Amino acid sequence: MTDGDATEAAQEAPTKRPRLIWVTVGVALGVIVLDQITKALALAYLQPRIYGGGEPIEILGPVLKLTFTENTGAAFGLGSGFTWVFALIALVVAVVILRTARRLGSVAWAIALGGLLGGALGNLIDRVVRPPGIGEAYAGPGQGFVVDFLQLPNWPIFNVADMAIVGSAILMVLLTIRGVELTGKPAAGVGADG
Repeated sequence: MTDGDATEAAQEAPTKRPRLIWVTVGVALGVIVLDQITKALALAYLQPRIYGGGEPIEILGPVLKLTFTENTGAAFGLGSGFTWVFALIALVVAVVILRTARRLGSVAWAIALGGLLGGALGNLIDRVVRPPGIGEAYAGPGQGFVVDFLQLPNWPIFNVADMAIVGSAILMVLLTIRGVELTGKPAAGVGADG
């Protein structure tokens, strides 16, 4: 790398970062909008069907079904009495992601962080605006249920926000394995060819 290449790369980084912050925010907003629209549809059409004694709708036979559940906990129904803790964790995750996004130099990391942010905020919105689950007493904000409606065999029922969180986690693992840092540079000790 010549001095001219280094200068050009140094000048490009500051102009690239604001663009990558917008990529992160754009992906997050896309996830939130899709998540909230699908949850509204689940509330309108699936909740009355399932709570009325109807069967889940098979999309891909027994592999993928549309159903409805009010999740007041985390995955696998764990922690249903600690809804406010999950709301607090989602808020902390959102702040950390937004602070981290200022250092981004990689489009892939911007997409991964945006998906994680959108998923966390999508479920946080539910916890803030929805009432507690059926049979649970209202104990304050941040204790509402999360709408889950996608069902796979031998897997907890989930939603679009959950898919974004899992997809982002997988992408982050792959980026880490490939040695791609947040800044977009190869990790120390990793060659240009990976």
